[in-house]
Amino acid sequence: MYYRIILGLFCALLLGSDSFADNGFKEGGKEVGQGFKKMGKATGTATKKSGKAIGKAFKKSGQATGKAFKEAGKETGKAVKGK
Repeated sequence: MYYRIILGLFCALLLGSDSFADNGFKEGGKEVGQGFKKMGKATGTATKKSGKAIGKAFKKSGQATGKAFKEAGKETGKAVKGK
């Protein structure tokens, strides 16, 4: 009779310890996943900000180049008309 009780408690202990280990493992996995998610968002935000800054710089450069070509075209047009 005592053997059955001890065997039952032993089985319950073994089954319970496996479920506790799974929960701890799952929780650890969730924390790692959330950490990667936060790093990904931070990286995406930084990339977005730097991309906007680079885009604005290219836009200003392009506008300056466009103005230079426009002025050169006007001078060329005046020279052709003047002849």
